[in-house]
Amino acid sequence: MTGNEICARLRESLDSGISIDKLLTEAVELIHESNDRYHWTGIYELFPDNILRLGPFVGTPTNHVFIAVGEGVCGSAVAERCTKNVPDVTKEPNYLACSSETKSELVVLISKGDHIYGQIDIDSHDIDAFNEDCVSDIEEIANWLAAVYESHSDSRFQTTA
Repeated sequence: MTGNEICARLRESLDSGISIDKLLTEAVELIHESNDRYHWTGIYELFPDNILRLGPFVGTPTNHVFIAVGEGVCGSAVAERCTKNVPDVTKEPNYLACSSETKSELVVLISKGDHIYGQIDIDSHDIDAFNEDCVSDIEEIANWLAAVYESHSDSRFQTTA
């Protein structure tokens, strides 16, 4: 399933009145199912205290439920305000190991303008698992989710980093 197809499915769910929390859960499940190279998929939400907090995820539970901005690949993505595609986590000095089986990681910000609402985090057992098309699909989904957050003025994701 492509990023565009996932966004279309999420749009249908949103139009049916689904809550943001349930929408995030559905997004994680659809992303995870879209590629058999993904072994862990989750969304971290960024709160005003500059701490990423784990939201819905698919895969083995992790001890990294809270991550400070600047810490690990997830925290570095927020601090540097960019997508992080790490083809080999053993070469990443700031890597927080969630699983000894993880070989590569992709982190894509859910952001719009100066607002960072959270991020999509994906781990793989394969080295260099995230090609250009994969990154583009996840960025499309993240941008779509950012627009949803922006349209909900009562959202808890009104954070600038």
